[in-house]
Amino acid sequence: MKMKLMRVTFWLRMGFVVTASFFLSHSFAAEITPVDYGSASSYSVLSGAGITFAATGPSTISGNIGSFPTLSVTGLENVTFTTGVNPGVNQDGDALTQAAKTDLAAAFPIAAGETVTTVLSGGDNQLGGQTLIPGVYQLPAAATANLIGTLTLDPNGVANPVWIFEATSTLITAANSKVVFKPGSNADDVLWVVGSSATLGSGTNFSGTIMASASITLNTNATLNGRAWAETGAVTLDEDTVTGLTSASIGNAPPATVPDNGSTLLLLGSGLAALLGFMSAVHCLGLAARRTSSSRG
Repeated sequence: MKMKLMRVTFWLRMGFVVTASFFLSHSFAAEITPVDYGSASSYSVLSGAGITFAATGPSTISGNIGSFPTLSVTGLENVTFTTGVNPGVNQDGDALTQAAKTDLAAAFPIAAGETVTTVLSGGDNQLGGQTLIPGVYQLPAAATANLIGTLTLDPNGVANPVWIFEATSTLITAANSKVVFKPGSNADDVLWVVGSSATLGSGTNFSGTIMASASITLNTNATLNGRAWAETGAVTLDEDTVTGLTSASIGNAPPATVPDNGSTLLLLGSGLAALLGFMSAVHCLGLAARRTSSSRG
């Protein structure tokens, strides 16, 4: 009887160690499904319903622009192109632009379907004044603006950090808002997935790729250190700067993970508590069996 109890105790302890090791090695991180931008990655401005450059002043674009299926691009005389394919070739719904729109349509549901690690709430200013570590953040529509002031993105020691912001409806920034980075990250690491339309307020200094289901508007003197992609709507610029990016995807470079904000730790604690409870029950049964054996002796 004693030998049997020793074996049971041994295997329970081994199970405890293995389970704890598994959880500890897999906790604190949640996997991100890589989002491949495909041929859309070379486009700084990509639209489904035309592009308009307002005549109030010049806009500066680094990279390609294109619109499909609506082929209208107006105000090209108000644009300075610093790099990219000749916009006269790439803005009229040619094969390159059609392929880019197809790739954008394929990427959007993948990006919108990422597992959310944090839901942001608490009034209009969900992002302003915050410092956020890598993760997949979901934010609702705001009565005034989702970003008022400064949002700081901190890689927090994560190699190849990734921030994905899923705006369930509109994405709006207040005037002169900005996104800044701590060392170890840059605009290539950020994706904004917008359920409807995005609007950058005047003087906003924004970063990342904006992937909007409907339209995108950049108000006067806004700077987008990234890309403006509107799947079905138009893109409107008014004396703005769009720098473009080099990344062809997000989440592909290992480790494609973000810190877990508590769910894995909760699961770990529950699992360990269950194991400890089971071991305690077996120990009590062993004591009872030994007492019974002693009384019989």
